[in-house]
Formats: sequence, C-alpha cells, structure tokens
Amino acid sequence: MENTGCILIADDEQNMRRVVSAMLTREGWEVDEAADGAEARSKLRESRYAALVTDLRMPGMNGLELLKWSQSEFPGMPVVVITAHGSVDTAVEALKQGAFDYITKPFEKDDLLASLRKATSTQELSRSEIHEPITPAGRFDIIGQSPRMKAVYQVIQRVADTPSTVLITGESGTGKELIASALHFNSSRRNKPFIKINAAAIPRELIESELFGFEKGAFTGAVHTKPGRFELANGGTLFLDEIGVIPIEMQVKLLRVLQEQEIERVGGLRTIKIDIRLIAATNRNLEEDVKSGAFREDLYYRLNVVPIHLPPLRERVDDIPHLAAHFMAKYNRQLGKSVRGVTPEAMALLQEYGWPGNIRELENVIERVLLFCDGDQVTPADIPDVVRRKPAQKSSPFIEPGEVPLKEYIKRQTEELEKDMIVRALDKTSGNVTRASRLLKISRKGLQLKMKVLGLRGREDGESPGG
Repeated sequence: MENTGCILIADDEQNMRRVVSAMLTREGWEVDEAADGAEARSKLRESRYAALVTDLRMPGMNGLELLKWSQSEFPGMPVVVITAHGSVDTAVEALKQGAFDYITKPFEKDDLLASLRKATSTQELSRSEIHEPITPAGRFDIIGQSPRMKAVYQVIQRVADTPSTVLITGESGTGKELIASALHFNSSRRNKPFIKINAAAIPRELIESELFGFEKGAFTGAVHTKPGRFELANGGTLFLDEIGVIPIEMQVKLLRVLQEQEIERVGGLRTIKIDIRLIAATNRNLEEDVKSGAFREDLYYRLNVVPIHLPPLRERVDDIPHLAAHFMAKYNRQLGKSVRGVTPEAMALLQEYGWPGNIRELENVIERVLLFCDGDQVTPADIPDVVRRKPAQKSSPFIEPGEVPLKEYIKRQTEELEKDMIVRALDKTSGNVTRASRLLKISRKGLQLKMKVLGLRGREDGESPGG
C-alpha cells in the first residue's frame, strides 16, 4: 500500500534524521526534517503534516514540550516519540500528553513503520474528533443541543464517575471518541492516563502485543520489553475503538482481563495487576455478530453494562448549524480566512443532505468550502455538487420496469455511482486528482478519463503543479 502525506522528523542527531528519512522515503512517504524542537514548531506552523516523529531529548525545546505544544495547536496530528531512554514512566508521560506511540532506541525498522501506518490510519478514521469548544451549543465540549444529544449528555452525567464499562455505538464519524473523552475527563480518573487504541488500525497478529505488551525476546523483532495499552492505562481509562473487529480468540483473553483486572505480557510469566476503566466503541451491530458467532456473547454483555448510542447526523439536523459554525471558526483560523456565516439557502442544502459520512464528512465539506469561498458568506454556489444534489434526483433506482431498457438503466446507475464516488474523493482531497486516484485505487490517467466522460473536469481546483 502506498503511503501518502508528509512526515516531520525532529531530532538533533543529523545521522538519525537521515536514516529515518531514507527509511520513510523508501516506503512512499514525503519527509521533512527539523534539527530541534524550535525548528519543528516553526515548520508545523508553516505546513500541514500527516504525523510528527520526535526525539525525546533535544536542546532547547525537548520532545515532551514539543509534543504538548503540537497537541494543543494541532490536536488531530499523531505524534510518535523516539527515545533512547525508554521506560514505563516515560511512555505514560508521553501518552498522557497525547502521543500516539513511543519507540525506544535502538529500534527495528518495522517497529517505526508499523507505528506510523497505524498513526496515519487512525488519524484518517478520526478526523472528526475536536477537543476545543467554541460554542455553548452543547455540554462536555460536544457540539449539539438536539433532544437525542441531550439524552446522551444525561447518561454521561450519571455514569462518568463510575467504574462501569461503557459501550458506545454509532455509525462511523458520529464522534464516539468525544464521548469517551467526556466520560474520562468528567471522572475522578481525569488526572490519570487516557489511552486510546483503534483495533481496526492494528494488524490481526499484533493486537495481543499492543494490548498487553511483550517481553524482550518474546518473538522475532522483540528487541526490548514494551508495556501494552492496558498497562499504560493503569489507574485511568482505556478507550478501545472498533472493538467489533477483534479476533474471536483474543476476545477470550480480553474477557478474562476485564473480569480479573490483571494481564500478562506476551512471553512473560509475571501477572500484572491493573486498575482501568474500559470504554469500548463500535460501528457494528454486535448483537448480530453474537448471533452469527463472530462475537462472544459473554464479552458482549460484559461490555454492554452502560450502552450509549450516538445518532447519525441525518437524525440530528438541528445540530448542523452549530457544527458548521464550529468548523467554520476552526478553519477560518487555520486557513487565515474570514468567512462570517452561511446563507439560509446554503444552510438548507446542508440540512437536506443525508451525510453518510456524518460529522467527519461535514467537517471535510466545510474545510473545502472555506478553501474556495471568495465572499464573506457561504452561498449555495460554494456547496459541493454531492451535497447540492436534491434527494429527488436520487429517485432513479425506482424507475418502473419497462420505462427504459435494462442495459440503459444499469448504465445510468453505474455512471451515477461512479460520479458520486469520484466527487466525494475529489472533495476529500481538495480537488487533487493524484491523491483522489490513490483513494479510489485507479490510475491517475484512468480517473481523468472518467472525469471527462462524467463532466467533472472542472473540479480539479486543488490540483498542484505536478499533482
């Protein structure tokens, strides 16, 4: 799989920067370098990066200070800390400050590559999670005041400061991590670690070592002992996202950990007592998975002590104006724009759209709209085609038999589906055809040809010279 985006490497050792840079470049990433924390901070202000890899000990601004600053300024950007002075205490401190992962020197090439792949994959899956409130529209730093969301707030209020396990369900992009954050930071564990892990971003064979850690020599490549996420979350909260994809054989071990509150590292003999509050989340129907045998019934009931279901955005349209205002304020700051609001006609289009990607899709659309909006208000002309399309235009699947030949009907539907997917890919990549072709897994030339056939050649607004 080809990697995309630019990685910033901050390390005061030039040789280390060169080695890591060459390693990542061969794997398909673009790379930028900074010789210390201050230079890294300057570069982060000037450009957008897919991830930051930073050494812990640097002159001036050290890695932890850079990490804390970057998480405050760019909360969605994953940070991987590399240090020759690794310990559980160091790992906990880095992860408490918001680091995605830490790796100790000397490290194996595959350790860093796997960590970055997971980090960038997780960033793509969770771009919708926002950690700075800018409107009093909701509670717990969550935007929304619809009746469905007020019911969610009431549950958070009642169960936040309890040890009970919570299972958050809802479609992708509805903000499940925000709910987990609210539960943790409104509990007595708020000053303890809040460790997040996305099971969907971890290869099946690595899930056990990621969750429970491993001892040195436990398997090929285990050149040092590393604590798992359960151990790092000790005393605090572990948020286990996409729990529905965990293999059935791992579910047995997970159930035992929840019941006994103790773990054993892979390759280890010592039992480690832990005190964690588990919050799990999934976009799957676990009840159906239980019936099919894909998910253990006993684990499901152990997780589902307190269920919280997040409604999709199409079922809370009254919250769209508040969310749009939130994202507009955010991207006005980041993009140096001064768009003041949305016209009623444009807002009506936003509220009529079905938002299959939920809040994540709304954020992407608002960012794109602000990038290309020339006025001080968003008008219908600024709204992307996929959103402007009226629901009535999607009624073609219900054409009565005999109205058109079958081949013509299939051709129309295929073109409509292709056009919709291409438009969404172009919206997601700000019109960059090269990046859109990678998302769609077709050649750039093939995408350009389809765009020409479907009348989309005017949408390459964000295409860069060489892109």
